[in-house]
Amino acid sequence: MPDLPSSPAPSAAPLRDLLAESAEIVRSVLAGRSMTDAIALAPAPLRAGSQALSFHAMRRLGEARALRRILVPRTPPEPLAEALLLVSLALLLPPATPAAQAASGPAVPADGAPTYAPHTVVDQAVQAAARMPRVAPLKGLVNGALRSFLRDRDALLPQLARQIEARWNHPQWWVDKLRSAYPQAWESVLTAANVPAPLTLRVNRRRASREQVLAAFEAAGIAARPQGDAGLVLSQPRPVQRLPGFDDGWWSVQDAGAQLAAPLLGVKDGMRVLDACAAPGGKTAHLLELADLDLLALDADGARLRRVQDNLRRLGLDTPRVSLRAADAADTGAWWDGRPFDAVLADVPCTASGIVRRHPDIRWLRRPDDVPRTAKLQARIVDALWRTVAPGGRLLYVTCSVFPDEGERQAAGFAARHADARRLDAPGQLLPEASRATEAAQHDGFFYALFAKAR
Repeated sequence: MPDLPSSPAPSAAPLRDLLAESAEIVRSVLAGRSMTDAIALAPAPLRAGSQALSFHAMRRLGEARALRRILVPRTPPEPLAEALLLVSLALLLPPATPAAQAASGPAVPADGAPTYAPHTVVDQAVQAAARMPRVAPLKGLVNGALRSFLRDRDALLPQLARQIEARWNHPQWWVDKLRSAYPQAWESVLTAANVPAPLTLRVNRRRASREQVLAAFEAAGIAARPQGDAGLVLSQPRPVQRLPGFDDGWWSVQDAGAQLAAPLLGVKDGMRVLDACAAPGGKTAHLLELADLDLLALDADGARLRRVQDNLRRLGLDTPRVSLRAADAADTGAWWDGRPFDAVLADVPCTASGIVRRHPDIRWLRRPDDVPRTAKLQARIVDALWRTVAPGGRLLYVTCSVFPDEGERQAAGFAARHADARRLDAPGQLLPEASRATEAAQHDGFFYALFAKAR
């Protein structure tokens, strides 16, 4: 998924217009469309503001849905009216819990919530309904439901704690799966998932030092702190194109957890390397920043592969020794020339359950059968890629998932199927947890397993 700001800037547009556009976005998500794609269709003057409201609505959707069912027991006949109610109710909810506040730390707001006076939200929601042809006949329903919530709020809110989806703002199957997998940590993981992720950068050391970037940021009045070997975490998210060094390729946007991938492969100058599922190119670029490589970047989506090319060009890494190809990684006969690779990065497709802080719609788009389906695809890809690894070479299996079916169980199954695979040290499952203080809350959920091929 393309990266979106985790806490978009407020908009000067009237709230009624933002509510109407956000309702369109939320309706699209509830119909199965990615929020990233839906936001891209918003008119430019409304995009940032409607994105902020939509992100907040997705983070509080469990509560908003439960309230809608209480206030309007029968589903509104127009999906856009329901979406407007959900966005408005999310805005009327009290701020994040103390646990979520603690998880956010000093670098990010507790829940990224836009703040409006309750009476303003109700008034502007009714105005939005009146301006939406399909919702206008239900303007009275919207008005009555929102005013009922304000009148009875103290009696209604305690009811939410007794409903799993409302309490955790995740589907029940998701909560059940995490509770089974992590009996001691599941609550902390769910709490952290509702905290907006910080804007984290990785410095391109071929173009700049971290000290140079920090000095440029400080001169521009931008607060940031180092994290990891090459990372920087900004105190407040900002439009990346306006940050010092963007045009000069000084840095890339990349989560702190994702920044662990490239160093684990131990690449050295002259190696032949495959990035098998490369888009949008953050890990591809990191590999090329670490060593002079003969690198092939694959991705099944040609359009997304063009993003890889654009990123490499901006970073000054698009050398003749780098090749990009649109292909199915599992279909080696379609793209592999038979020459083995010294290192293979298999950042395979997954449910993306580890990046819900950045893409809060994911939890509502996924279904329980997506997990075994993606696990089957992952096994097919890594089994095919293992044939391309040179004796003595390495394969790094990566997912941005918190589900063991796509992590440890997948790695154990791979090791059992391949007697020539020796498992090496790697981080394993990374969980963003609210209970582990601010540093732990600053990375997404990832799984890493590293294998060496017998000589």
